[in-house]
Amino acid sequence: MLDQTASANAVVGWRRHVTNSNSAPRSGFALTIFIEQSGHLLTNNTLCSPHIGHLYTAIVADAIQRFESLTKDDCNIIFSTGTDEHGIKIQQAATQANLPLPEYCTQVSNEYQKMFRDFNVNYTEFVRTTEDKHKKAVHAFWNKLKSKDYIYKSRYSGWYSINDETFVPESHVKDEIRNGEKIKVSSESGHIVEWTEETNYMFRLSAFKIHLRNWLRTDGVIKPSKYQKQLQEFLDGDQYFPDISISRPSSRVHWAFRGKEITAKAYHRMKYEEENRMEKLTDVRLRTARAVPDDNDQSIYVWLDALINYLTAIGYPDDEVQRGRPWPADVQVVGKDILKFHGIYWPAFLMAVGRSPPRRLLCHAHWTVDSVKMSKSLGNVVAPGSTPGGMEALRYFLLREGTMHSDANYSEVKLVRTINAELADTLGNLLSRCTGRALNPRCELPPPPRAEHLRHEHTAPLCERLITLPDTCYNYYSNYQFYKVVDAVIQTLHLANLFFESHKPWELRKRIECQTQLDAVLHITMETLRVCGIILQPIIPEMSKKLLDKLSVPLDCRSWSYCEELSWRTGAIPEIKRLSPENLVLFQRIYSDKVHKKKASLQS
Repeated sequence: MLDQTASANAVVGWRRHVTNSNSAPRSGFALTIFIEQSGHLLTNNTLCSPHIGHLYTAIVADAIQRFESLTKDDCNIIFSTGTDEHGIKIQQAATQANLPLPEYCTQVSNEYQKMFRDFNVNYTEFVRTTEDKHKKAVHAFWNKLKSKDYIYKSRYSGWYSINDETFVPESHVKDEIRNGEKIKVSSESGHIVEWTEETNYMFRLSAFKIHLRNWLRTDGVIKPSKYQKQLQEFLDGDQYFPDISISRPSSRVHWAFRGKEITAKAYHRMKYEEENRMEKLTDVRLRTARAVPDDNDQSIYVWLDALINYLTAIGYPDDEVQRGRPWPADVQVVGKDILKFHGIYWPAFLMAVGRSPPRRLLCHAHWTVDSVKMSKSLGNVVAPGSTPGGMEALRYFLLREGTMHSDANYSEVKLVRTINAELADTLGNLLSRCTGRALNPRCELPPPPRAEHLRHEHTAPLCERLITLPDTCYNYYSNYQFYKVVDAVIQTLHLANLFFESHKPWELRKRIECQTQLDAVLHITMETLRVCGIILQPIIPEMSKKLLDKLSVPLDCRSWSYCEELSWRTGAIPEIKRLSPENLVLFQRIYSDKVHKKKASLQS
């Protein structure tokens, strides 16, 4: 937070020019945010349709960029996401869906774009890895690595996980007995691995062990700190830090998806059949992986291809200079299961071509459903559009319940209970009461209260909380603790409801001599709602807009600086302002019986 020289403030209704804000803009500030879902957007599950885990990654990134826009006037944001459309698992999913690969990829990519629109995820760039601009970026990056002698061709052998699409180090492989058969599995994912020997292109990852260690010594480069420690432990010690394969033979068999997991034995059983079938699908196969430049016998490893999308988003290799200072990225948001790819491989790739790693990786934990891991086989995968309360309510719940450091739990019962208690009752009902015609027949914001009105037993605690709330929430937002932002705002609104109830405005309304006191109650309540509405914009942008519209807060008076000054502390000339005449129910309470009837109807 930056200091700024204080000067006079002027008030015109809600309009206020504030120059003593703690959140001053930095000239030319550029924020580059990239998000990567937990696994590639298209490859993390078989059906590939988005679920609440994918949505959570997106709204975390969106909340970050909205907060930065709110607090910095001169903020040029590049917010990129997209769909990875290469890899074996893509072909498996397309085959299962009985669709041509290009059509399948477009269909699922459109699903994600629709989800982002529905949930107000305001990305600026959407990269599909099948686009020509991405192909150009990948080839340029590969050739750069090769020109610097960080790529070499070698015979490679190791344990390969078909489901994870990655080689697994010997130290991360263990024996298990499944269905009476002894098998090898990845200790990280639990997926079966098979011994593979093939000629690949290798990346000299071993050359970057010390550089990666030094980068990871930077405090806060990985958030939360527990994930930074995990990567540091991965690099600690004198154990061998091997080079990694960054290509696969193009001739390697592509197989159709036959169930939850493909075993090595099942793979070999399908081999002959699949080879014959794939001969007829050459055009599809070529789109499944990108060929190595000047070597059609090799395909670029899917993770290297996918990671380069972050550079594609800024115009690499041709147009990035025109975008100002887009690199390094300020924040990259990832799920914890792909931390190694983003916290070890990606920084090393960037260092190899002379670029800086991201300034920060924000890694988040996963979502369970009713305390059970989401799984298609269990039938408990939650689609974002299927939850009660609508899009904004789910967005609120995920940011309110989710934490970066620990797995969060989705429960429909808890969702309904939370949004009813906080959005309908605590926030929405308070707005309706102070702006409704029963207590406010003139539909106006009365002038600020006099000093004696601020010393009431239940008024002083609320006013004190409003003074500290912006700084408290600023710090929470800066540390990606969205749940704490919501906690702080809801606690403030509880004080506001207590304040409102204790003054009994419905009784003051009946006595003409109490009009000044009633005006004070209404003004303090609406000022509380204004401050909370500004603070909640990154969490629930649409609902906050409706609230601020109802209070007739001008669009250019909704930045962070306007929540840091309270009307009765400015010393400006009091003014009465008309509210929006629109009848507004900010959030309609959800009734469980209606939810059950809707679910029964959908199931039937």
